[in-house]
Amino acid sequence: MKNKLKIERAIHNLTQADLAEKIGVSRQTINAMEKNKYVPSTLLALKIARLFKKPVEDIFILEDED
Repeated sequence: MKNKLKIERAIHNLTQADLAEKIGVSRQTINAMEKNKYVPSTLLALKIARLFKKPVEDIFILEDED
């Protein structure tokens, strides 16, 4: 699963640490998601989408091999 987290963070002028604090995870978790090494839970994906006021599908992209 790919994502647009880094782009959304830049648009909203947030660091990885800022985003992590707002959704209750570690900065390392945000880093891993941005590098496509960690797939968030449904709850975490929904929290991120709500924070950026976008549908989950606009941030997280499901690929054929997923």
